[in-house]
Amino acid sequence: MRILLVEDEQPLAGYIAIGLRKHGFAVDVAGDGQTALDKCEVTAYDVLVLDRDLPVVHGDTVCRRVAALGTSRILMLTASGAVEDRVDGLTLGADDYLGKPFAFTELVARVRALSRRSAPARPPVLHAGDVMLDPARRVAERGGRLLPLTPKEFGVLEQLVAAGGDMVSAETLLDKVWDEHADPFTNAVRITVGTLRRKLGQPPIIQTVTGAGYRIGP
Repeated sequence: MRILLVEDEQPLAGYIAIGLRKHGFAVDVAGDGQTALDKCEVTAYDVLVLDRDLPVVHGDTVCRRVAALGTSRILMLTASGAVEDRVDGLTLGADDYLGKPFAFTELVARVRALSRRSAPARPPVLHAGDVMLDPARRVAERGGRLLPLTPKEFGVLEQLVAAGGDMVSAETLLDKVWDEHADPFTNAVRITVGTLRRKLGQPPIIQTVTGAGYRIGP
């Protein structure tokens, strides 16, 4: 799940980004409104976590332009929690509004809720054969056995299970599970799939579609 965090206060941006990554999100960061718009032109983010008072281009303008694209859900994050400001943010096209200071658990819950709305509807708990994934609790099991997955392994498995047997390209996995610093020529996806296969055990459930990607199936 790919997130763009737009926040000009660097310490706060670092804190939020680290926290979201610990919860399994791939997070890119922009420190001003123009950088955010530039990034949105090349990447279809699932969710924008958007501060309102931004330099260069104001957050209201960013919100309006990104909402017009219709490709990302927007969580407006701002120091003002007044009703009038919340109404203004929602009128501009934001999908949700969270005032500072905030509880990080609430931020994560709201981002997850918006990310579900940015994709086709799917059940909160995912299944593929004897594999079970609960993204909200970050729990994965196979045949009732708890799988000790890293965030990247969990993210790859989530994308494959959510695809319902359809092929998922390595490029899509790299885009959804890693962030903008990932080398497009890296073998990180192949290595992660390899370790994921070992942890899933027998019989094999992840299939390689030669030259195309991966899918999950019997």
